[in-house]
Amino acid sequence: MSRASQRPPNAIFRSEEELAQLPASERVRYRLVQSGRRYHANDNIAAFVREGEIDELKAEVQAKMQEVLQALVIDTESDHNTNETAKRVAKMYIEEVFRGRYVPMPAVTEFPNAERLNELMIVGPITVRSACSHHMCPIFGKVWIGILPNEHSNLIGLSKYARIAEWIMSRPQIQEEAVTMLANELQERVRPDGLGIVMEADHFCMHWRGVKDSDSAMVNSVMRGAFLKDANLRREFLSLLPRRQG
Repeated sequence: MSRASQRPPNAIFRSEEELAQLPASERVRYRLVQSGRRYHANDNIAAFVREGEIDELKAEVQAKMQEVLQALVIDTESDHNTNETAKRVAKMYIEEVFRGRYVPMPAVTEFPNAERLNELMIVGPITVRSACSHHMCPIFGKVWIGILPNEHSNLIGLSKYARIAEWIMSRPQIQEEAVTMLANELQERVRPDGLGIVMEADHFCMHWRGVKDSDSAMVNSVMRGAFLKDANLRREFLSLLPRRQG
């Protein structure tokens, strides 16, 4: 199917001159829509953001955040604590906590499995930070990754697992989808016989608001290939993970 046939039937075509007059967020959204690409909260849109537009996006978020503070009846002019809050929040969202949406996949060097390793490998715990897309509250947790390679698998350095996890997690999302996205990325890159991922996280939308339960956590897992088919392998993987410290 051609790219043109994938475009929405009601797409509006604009010239580069017209696009240049639009805010950066509208230009990026226009490119996404024209390409038929989804832009949900946990999607990476780096391919549609051009040079210089990150700074423009930060300026837009800052302006909108300033309006939010005004709507909350916070005097950001005389209150020295909130003078720069809108600017700080914009920088935090774009460059830090939601960074995984706006930057490309980090460079990951892959090596052939020259020694034909085929034993269980476990990486973790990897500390991860994310945000709930329902309330934009923090999610803090740990991830364990189990890999059963084969002779055709690619091997990547230990630090690269952490970099990939950070890239996936630094977006607004729900935990179940985040773990699945991480599994998809690792499955494609490493091509193991088996892949298992367990994530345990504290959700501040539970701790800070709503039921305000400070003790609850969420644990979920994704099992692929041999981890899904072989109960003994799955049991071995899970038994080697440290228990949550009370």
